[in-house]
Amino acid sequence: MAEEQTPPAGPDLAQGVASSDFTGETLLGHVGDQDVLLVRSVAEVFAIDAHCSHYHGPLAEGLVVGEGIRCPWHHACFDLRTGEASRAPALTPLAVWQVEHEGDRIFVRQKREQPKSRGREAGGAPGRIVIIGGGAAGFAAAEMLRRQEFGGDIVMLSGDTAPPVDRPNLSKDYLAGSAPEDWLPLRPDNYYAEAGIDLRLKAEVTSIDVAARNVVVAGGGNIPYDRLLLATGAEPVRLPIPGADQRHVHTLRTLADCRAIIDSASGARRAIVIGASFIGLEAAAALRARDIEVHIVAPEQRPMERILGPEMGDFVRALHEEHGVIFHLGDTVVAIDGQRATLKSGGVLEADLIVVGVGVRPRLALAEQAGLALDRGVVVNAFLETSAPGIYAAGDIARWPDPHSLENIRVEHWVVAERQGQTAARNMLGQRETFDAVPFFWSQHYDVPINYVGHAEKWDEIAIDGDIKGRDCLLKYKSKGRVLAVASIYRDMASLEAELAMERATAV
Repeated sequence: MAEEQTPPAGPDLAQGVASSDFTGETLLGHVGDQDVLLVRSVAEVFAIDAHCSHYHGPLAEGLVVGEGIRCPWHHACFDLRTGEASRAPALTPLAVWQVEHEGDRIFVRQKREQPKSRGREAGGAPGRIVIIGGGAAGFAAAEMLRRQEFGGDIVMLSGDTAPPVDRPNLSKDYLAGSAPEDWLPLRPDNYYAEAGIDLRLKAEVTSIDVAARNVVVAGGGNIPYDRLLLATGAEPVRLPIPGADQRHVHTLRTLADCRAIIDSASGARRAIVIGASFIGLEAAAALRARDIEVHIVAPEQRPMERILGPEMGDFVRALHEEHGVIFHLGDTVVAIDGQRATLKSGGVLEADLIVVGVGVRPRLALAEQAGLALDRGVVVNAFLETSAPGIYAAGDIARWPDPHSLENIRVEHWVVAERQGQTAARNMLGQRETFDAVPFFWSQHYDVPINYVGHAEKWDEIAIDGDIKGRDCLLKYKSKGRVLAVASIYRDMASLEAELAMERATAV
């Protein structure tokens, strides 16, 4: 029996729509079998592909800001005039369509030619840029350099065995077995050669000679640079307990780590997750999707209470318990002997595999060796410049002056790392752009997404709108009446609006 085709959405824009039928900011329609979104911005009407190029989010449910539209799922932004993915996590542009006005009707019949990049190099552009790190910040920087039409050399030194991948997927759909492997690469393998990016995998950078502007690579000699981006990221914290080095005990950071967990999960009946971090909780959900019994051992009384507060912490625990996860809170694992894990409380759990998710620490050894200013991270200014001329830092290692929290902060979020990489790229070309993006991350627990904008290390009030247990809520984390961060479940538009409000408050 033939598979039933989903009919195209909305009106046929090639046949035209009456202006009187387009009264809001967006109207979802189609041209042939392609979904196309009409967008009204000020006095102009644009037409653009209807789905985000990141995870296919519905832009019809997004937020129009100036000549841009923001995705409701993960806050990517697209330029309505050019289709450019102007703000991560989306990296691929969307097609833009020609809008024609005939009488009182609006027609969309064909795509416009993709406008060329508006990239520019300031005077004295560097000849060679070296990027240390193959994660979110490093890749986003390299991609943005080429998007900005940088014509010099790009050398990207990655300690990983695989080209840059979509790391959030490693603890979510891919680990759960519901995402194919071809979803993971941020770009196909041939992209790097075609883009002129000299990607060197398994590269061990041993030191940076700041005075000579050289990077020293083990077995690879010296690599000179005109500008250098440190994007070394973070590494999982290893448990200093007996038995933590056994083959069935895993951390989760790289594609190789994820594949090793999947191999261990094959035929496994029970797993222990040590730590109730976002990574640990997502890994627990993914293993439950594989029908493995999961026990979570963590020292706190509520999962995620430090970041999300007690009410949301209780919800997260209840959600996982609904799916069969067994919690051992207020406890820790003190030794692992084969498949037996001994708890501090004296209990013993047996498991076929163990995942350790107790946090990460920034990789600062190179920055320290180079003599860069450090403060629980690499200190950078608003342009992401370190204390050494020509050296920038981005991603998990960077501590920057955040204009929203009015603090110097360092966060370990994928989207922040990507956006910092993009800003660093433009600044290495001399554009002097301040990094002022509002921090954003998302977490997925079974079918429940949690979005979080802003940054609140402490607060004196949590204002809750809606019903957390009903999975329809918005939480505002306040200090002295000022909103520092907002968490939400299925309040996508409100989350976008909260992000915009923070941006505008900072601008004022």
